[in-house]
Amino acid sequence: MPARARRARRPTTIGLALAGGGPEGAVYEIGALRALEEAFGGLDLTKLDVYVGVSAGAFVAANLVNGVTPAQMVRAMVKHQPGEHPFAPSVFFTPAYGEWARRALTLPALAARALRHLTTEPADQTTLEAFTRLTRILPVGLFDNEPIRRYIAQTFRRTGRTDDFRRLKRRFIVVSADLASGKAIRFGEPPWDHVPISVAVQASTAVPGLYAPVVIDGHYCVDGVLLRTVHASIALERGADLLLCVNPLVPADLYTPERLGLVKQGTLVRRGLPTVLAQAVRMVINSRMVVGMATYAKRFPNADVLLFQPSPSDYGMFFVNMFSFAARKRVVQLAYAATRRDLLARREELEPALARHGIRLDLDVLRDETRTVWDGVGLGDGTATDAAGQLNHALDRLSALIA
Repeated sequence: MPARARRARRPTTIGLALAGGGPEGAVYEIGALRALEEAFGGLDLTKLDVYVGVSAGAFVAANLVNGVTPAQMVRAMVKHQPGEHPFAPSVFFTPAYGEWARRALTLPALAARALRHLTTEPADQTTLEAFTRLTRILPVGLFDNEPIRRYIAQTFRRTGRTDDFRRLKRRFIVVSADLASGKAIRFGEPPWDHVPISVAVQASTAVPGLYAPVVIDGHYCVDGVLLRTVHASIALERGADLLLCVNPLVPADLYTPERLGLVKQGTLVRRGLPTVLAQAVRMVINSRMVVGMATYAKRFPNADVLLFQPSPSDYGMFFVNMFSFAARKRVVQLAYAATRRDLLARREELEPALARHGIRLDLDVLRDETRTVWDGVGLGDGTATDAAGQLNHALDRLSALIA
């Protein structure tokens, strides 16, 4: 009996895998998921069978598996929701003052040691070699990720939600990387299911250099994107027949915009080292993901894997200031619109795959060119009118002045 026919006789197992991408990646994923929520008639993205999240994707997936819909997350970005713990982008960018202070306290001893080696072993030590010891005072993370953990923990204290993997109704796996061994740690599965969801997300978002590793049961845990981009195979290994993947990490293609005069020549280089490194990381991660996705068709021939990601030409979402209220609005709308265009453009490919799992595309919604991400969530043009919205606008103006 054909595999498709066998599978049709049992309920379809549907999974969702979300990649990383920092705060802007999380915002993009929320916009893309809102578009999928509207377009897939009758599919509730909070009631799937298996969720896999890595880095920023773990943050978004943790909300979904706790019953927070994409529409609710869109509203939360521009307007404080009654009963919800207020969100502010600053939770991702709190300076790691404690780490800086601890490292600074080691400076006198390190300097003395470097000078001692320089004077007692001059034949073996150049001045540069001696003072490379001083690099140990550099903090392992610029920002403190404890506020991230606290925010998630407080969010999941609300009735009907949980910070405990073992109490979830659906399977949820957060992927982190063990810095000492280079192996994956899968929170949500034994023996790691005792770790709170908030701590797992904190570990999975610990980008080296930005955040210090999170120590859990003696393991130094860092961003899971270092190992794989989406970790889709985890959901497929657990029986997902249909797997939806969202990945915001693609390199920006600025060649055409520069040629057309839409952006200045050499924009990436002029923005400095962080932007150049961000583009380089996107290039490496995206090329690795392309190779990984190609293997799924061979390893899991009976599964449908659907990937949604921005076009490289969608340069409006790259390298944005997530402190900016206007930038968050722009990225979530861009993601929503781009995903809708992608769904229509790939209609012939997607409709048969979705139909195999009892899902249809709502073409009336997709063909409505006037529709915005705000229409379906009750926010009109996305303008917040309460005090939280006014604060967002104030922070936006402050960010512009600082820039």
